[in-house]
Amino acid sequence: MASSSMSRSSSSSSWTPKQNKQFEEALAMYDRATPDRWHNIARAVTGKTAEEVRRHYEALEKDINKIETDQVPIPNYGAMSNARGYANDQRLTRNLKLQ
Repeated sequence: MASSSMSRSSSSSSWTPKQNKQFEEALAMYDRATPDRWHNIARAVTGKTAEEVRRHYEALEKDINKIETDQVPIPNYGAMSNARGYANDQRLTRNLKLQ
């Protein structure tokens, strides 16, 4: 019995790309005002419970908050980081002109 609960918890903790896509689509359909929101979303995500989708959403919110408050370093993607540096330079230049 312990092995089945172990496999259940380990399989439920990982999300496939398909499940993430289903989750995103369900989030778009069922907003905060939807009664039984997490149950509706769980029905749309293969193999996930209401509690699992709620926890997944809370983890996503935390990640987004960290990104928006610059607590996550921006990865260096070569040309992409150069483009970001250029955009920052443009903002700095524009701000200096406004002063």
